[in-house]
Parts: sequence; C-alpha cells; structure tokens
Amino acid sequence: MQQEMETERSWLGDGHGSLTSSDDLAMARALLSSFEDDLGDRYRYLIDSYPDACLRTCRPGHLTGSALVVDDDGANTLLLLHAKLGRWLQPGGHADGDANLAAVALREATEETGIEGLRIWPQPLHLDIHEVDPPGEDAHLHYDVRFLVRSPAGAQPQGNHESRGLRWVPLDGLADFGCDSGLVLLAQLGAELLGDLPPH
Repeated sequence: MQQEMETERSWLGDGHGSLTSSDDLAMARALLSSFEDDLGDRYRYLIDSYPDACLRTCRPGHLTGSALVVDDDGANTLLLLHAKLGRWLQPGGHADGDANLAAVALREATEETGIEGLRIWPQPLHLDIHEVDPPGEDAHLHYDVRFLVRSPAGAQPQGNHESRGLRWVPLDGLADFGCDSGLVLLAQLGAELLGDLPPH
C-alpha cells in the first residue's frame, strides 16, 4: 500500500486501492517524502513523537487533510464559508485516525461540497501548520496536508452543515476575496501544477 501511494501518478477517484483508509502512520510519513525542509521535518517530528498524531485529541496538534477543489477547466476553486470559524476556506478536516491523508482530503471534499465524482492528485501539494481556536476547545495546531482535487464538468456544489455558503472563485482572485496567505499560496501552487498534469 505504501509503495502504491509513492508511485501513483494519476488522478484517483473514490474506491481506488491507494485511497484505502489505514491507521499506519508510516503512510502519512511517506506522503511527506518530497518535503525535505524544516516544515517537513516538523511534520515528521509530530508523526515520530506522537502515536496519536492522526487523532483530533492529540496535542499540541494533529494531522488534517484538505483539498484545493478546482473546476473541470482548472480556472476556479471552490471555497466554503466555515460555519464555526466564519471564514472562507478550502474543504478539509480531521483525519480521525486515518493516516491516508489523501483519502481524508478526498472524503472531506466530497462531504463538504456534495460533489460526486471528485478526483484527487495523490501527491501533496502544500503543507501548512496553523493554530485553530474553535468554540469549546483549547487552541491547538493543525498540521494540514493539502491536495489538489478536480471536480467533474458541470458539478453543482451542495454543501452541508459545516458551511454557510459555497462559492467558485478564480484561482488568482483569492487575495481579493480576503483569504489568508497560506490559501493564496495553495491556489498559486495548484494553478502551476495543473499545467503539468493530465486533464483527467
């Protein structure tokens, strides 16, 4: 399974063998192999030091998976107005024990957008560590592993209880939309990568 994740070089849909859930932290660690910098080292330290790194109860923080969902043309990304945080964000969420963070990102994107048939590029696009302070919880860190996800042509997002709104926004327009610098960078990286990937 781990070798499958390392060598897969195509868009993957729900049900693909490489997207099977796993509690093996070696899978999460393998996903970070291309991030040979201080940021990647911080993720590896978390994984190596905390056996519960994929659980939301892990402190000082835990792994999460999120998705830059782009439309079929690759021109726009789908943002959600987060119900608890009141900010426009990309889909994503807690791993809840699943060390296959590509599977986490695709699952969260499907649940939060209501779009069936999403496909994910299985190599992480971006890493971002940020503090969250949700109502009723202590402040802690999200070690977010971010992936590129493509929606099928004509997709109509539905959303769920976790958001108060959804909107397609041009990939180069997130700064004007009030998004944080990490999300703006994610969109820039996604736009660059799309030019090098097969369309489907």
